[in-house]
Amino acid sequence: MTTSSVIYPVILSGGTGTRLWPLSRAALPKQLLALHGERTMIQETVLRAALPGAAAPLLLCSEAHRFLVAEQMQEIGVSPRAIVLEPMGRNTAPAAAVAALMTAEENAQGGVIVLLPSDHVVRNAEAFADAVAVAADAAREGHVVTFGMTPSGPETGYGYVHRGARLEKLGGAWRVQRFVEKPDAETARSYLADGGYFWNSGMFVFRADILIEDLRLHAPDVLAAAREALAKAKRDLDFVRLDSDAFAGAPNISIDYALMEKTDRAAIVPCDIGWSDVGAWSALWDIRDQDAQNNVLLGDVIVHDSTGSYVHSEKRLTALVGVRDLVVIATGDAVLVADKSRAQDVKAIVDRLKADNRSEHTDHKRVFRPWGSYETVDTGDRFQVKHIMVKPGGRLSLQMHHHRAEHWVVVEGMARVTVGEKVSLLKENESTFIPLGEKHRLENPGDKPLRLIEVQSGGYLGEDDIVRFEDVYGRAPA
Repeated sequence: MTTSSVIYPVILSGGTGTRLWPLSRAALPKQLLALHGERTMIQETVLRAALPGAAAPLLLCSEAHRFLVAEQMQEIGVSPRAIVLEPMGRNTAPAAAVAALMTAEENAQGGVIVLLPSDHVVRNAEAFADAVAVAADAAREGHVVTFGMTPSGPETGYGYVHRGARLEKLGGAWRVQRFVEKPDAETARSYLADGGYFWNSGMFVFRADILIEDLRLHAPDVLAAAREALAKAKRDLDFVRLDSDAFAGAPNISIDYALMEKTDRAAIVPCDIGWSDVGAWSALWDIRDQDAQNNVLLGDVIVHDSTGSYVHSEKRLTALVGVRDLVVIATGDAVLVADKSRAQDVKAIVDRLKADNRSEHTDHKRVFRPWGSYETVDTGDRFQVKHIMVKPGGRLSLQMHHHRAEHWVVVEGMARVTVGEKVSLLKENESTFIPLGEKHRLENPGDKPLRLIEVQSGGYLGEDDIVRFEDVYGRAPA
């Protein structure tokens, strides 16, 4: 296989999934959750893109999610080509530009990039692979290809692509006649009746050199910012950290607006692959297996005389009586109840939480860190209780707090504890005290998870009361 024939999967993982709150939050967005199966959405996307002859995937994600993404790749045995950290969100065009520039450095002959969002569901992997093969052939001929999803109804929540003339010698691919915005219901019905309109999936296939050339012609500011951000990028552990100032100069624009609506190379491969962008809870109700009453019930749920509802309950019994077409999501710190037809409006709740400066739009009660996780068990005036889990080999930073003291009680595993100059090993049911202002560190030297209860006491208990001196995860000041 020639290098120009190699397929280079690029996975975009920059979204926050606000319409799937309270399960999806800024610190743990939907692509990092297992919403449709045992694996997370990003894991499913990466495995789906592991086509015969494909290179290792290139991942672009938020800096805040870097350790979660890396850990999820380890769980499925995938070693990415690179994990590129975006210092801030700039939509898909700058991300695509970075991916094209990196791929062109590796393959000057124009390797074919398959650009995929990490938060889509594809239920027919075989049909997906067939569609990629057709799109890759068109891309090798110089086309910039999008996948058009065969519409199953007059959907008003998607943009559409109007198919033009068939591409000769490329069975299954057509030129794009035009892109159209999300239509009203009557227009959507006319698109469905026409038969030449397809949902715009947001998945693309193109040669790296062709995309760079098209960006130079149609979005030179996007290309210039991406080129500078990559030229000034730094390696940080297993990550490529784009230059923040340069990347901030990139327009916040999608590849659709920056390029696809302007290029004369746009092509479409219509396909029916069981696709959903999982843009709302109602979409998950559509694609999950339903019971005899058309309910989707996940967790500890009891329903009576209730139909057409999606219920997801964590850590508590949730019961429904005599209701129709609801979405009910119960997490450890929030409960959402919504009319299923209004599921898109959940974003308004997230906007309200942001406006009120509340934390529920960003973090769950369980917060993940590169060394493990912690979960707040109880909190009150001048105290906070947490359950801390440290992964085998995990090591917290050497740190101190100005405003709180801490008590640690080991409930499972073994802890290596540094307090000042003293280092000791604590076993199950043993404890220690960390005075206010004392340098300390917690480590798990064992091969099983370490679990402990931490009781904080003091006048201020915020997570920003941490002074780091050393950190194996690169979070301490240089």
